Amino acid sequence: MDQLEDHKSIIEESKFKRVCVFCGSSSGKRDCYRDAALELGQELVSKKIDLVYGGGSIGLMGIVSQEVHRSGGHVLGIIPKALMRKEITGETIGEVRTVADMHQRKAEMARHSDCFIALPGGYGTLEELLEVITWAQLGIHDKPVGLLNVEGYYDYLLTFIDQAVEEGFIFPSQRNILISAPNAPELVKKLEEYVPLHEGVVAKAKWEVEQVELNLNLQKSIAR
Repeated sequence: MDQLEDHKSIIEESKFKRVCVFCGSSSGKRDCYRDAALELGQELVSKKIDLVYGGGSIGLMGIVSQEVHRSGGHVLGIIPKALMRKEITGETIGEVRTVADMHQRKAEMARHSDCFIALPGGYGTLEELLEVITWAQLGIHDKPVGLLNVEGYYDYLLTFIDQAVEEGFIFPSQRNILISAPNAPELVKKLEEYVPLHEGVVAKAKWEVEQVELNLNLQKSIAR
């Protein structure tokens, strides 16, 4: 009994309520990517963190969402109407919210999340990751951004970012916006310890106003 209580005390609930996960609609060629997606889903459930993702049930995004949903966690899939066809993305797991386009999808995913995690993926994953990093750089949000660098998958990206700092295109202080780790438990721990710079308060205030306008327009488009 004492050992059980000690085990429960080790796994504490996270300060995050919801995490947005970006990942590929493919599973990749190596088992390590699928294993990492499964581990991330298990880590979210163990810390009682809900999942926000781009919808669908294929590739790594399917593995993460199915694991969280199967284990009793809440899953919110946000997907454009044009991608709702099952032959494109498969059946979305858990709660589904439709939006008009990809821009609204990213804005809604960000609004409903406390932090961001990117698994291995392709163009789409990279685009979503870099956008939330840019939003943090501009002060639009101060939520932590994590990179699950499975067996060095993102080493070249991290090298590029370090080179951009070295060449003066990214401020050294802004290099810390992106947090990376090789496995889910270590990454979540680092994200929880992240301290934002609290720059760009004006930009953030403007973003909140734009979010209200976006939500009103979204409600109108869905009601039509």
